[in-house]
Amino acid sequence: MTKVSIVIPVYRNEGSLKKTYNLISSIFQEELSEYLYEIIFVNDGSDDQSLQELKNLKQSCAREEIKVISFTRNFGQIAAINCGMKKTTGELAICMSADLQDPPELIVKMIESWKKGNRIVVCSRTDRADDLLSKLASAFFYRLMQLGNSRMPNGGFDYLLIDRKVINEYNKINERNRFLQGDILWLGFSVQFIPYKRLKREIGKSQWSLSKKLKYFIDGLINTSYLPIRFMSFLGVIVFSSGLIYSFLIIYLRFSNNTPFEGWAPLMIAILLLCGLIMLMLGIIGEYLWRVYDETRNRPEYIIEEEI
Repeated sequence: MTKVSIVIPVYRNEGSLKKTYNLISSIFQEELSEYLYEIIFVNDGSDDQSLQELKNLKQSCAREEIKVISFTRNFGQIAAINCGMKKTTGELAICMSADLQDPPELIVKMIESWKKGNRIVVCSRTDRADDLLSKLASAFFYRLMQLGNSRMPNGGFDYLLIDRKVINEYNKINERNRFLQGDILWLGFSVQFIPYKRLKREIGKSQWSLSKKLKYFIDGLINTSYLPIRFMSFLGVIVFSSGLIYSFLIIYLRFSNNTPFEGWAPLMIAILLLCGLIMLMLGIIGEYLWRVYDETRNRPEYIIEEEI
């Protein structure tokens, strides 16, 4: 029998974990009874009762298919997913959220698509039950990502299925500050996209803060393409060419006794714009340097405190 591993990162998901387990379990018992399954919950340093809820669930079910891994602190969602992927024992692995925003019913469709020969099956978000600002920010982000990888769907994804071959190749990537979606598509295997609408979170509050979104945005932009560096080079050529042309214009006007401008305002504008541009470029270079430094330290991506 084919075994399916479900990887679920957990961070402050108190109240939704038992319901998530029951929904997944019922699907495998009713519609996917010919498959074995395991559910790997990775507690990413939650400071609520999530870990205790997982322990109670494990104790009450007394089933071998539930595995609970707990980190010493919050290392991030991607670290939790990577840890879960390394612990999988199934021929297939499915990554999904613990907040019930990803409909568990799509597991059946993903497995059916895999049976047709697709090693990667992605549930791509066509819409999401979020506010307008979040939708616009998401659309802008994934448009930028498509410049580095044309296969990136408009709404992005984090609900997906991969088979054992892809799991093994994914686990070989040994980097920090990873971008899950870019890594999956970079592997180059055949991908089938299943569109769906991401549901509104019913229990608890989203922990996807602005700082985490910005961090993920920068990771995605830097890890998946050379766009920032090429943008700097292109902008540098434009600014240099414009400055050179304007310099010749100033020299010509000076010798023709026609001073191009008077006062300090134009000079201040030029200085402020150029200084801002230089600081922007230094910031981009700093992001690359930080990632190089982070790699050389060779610290573990996460630390497991407890494994049940």
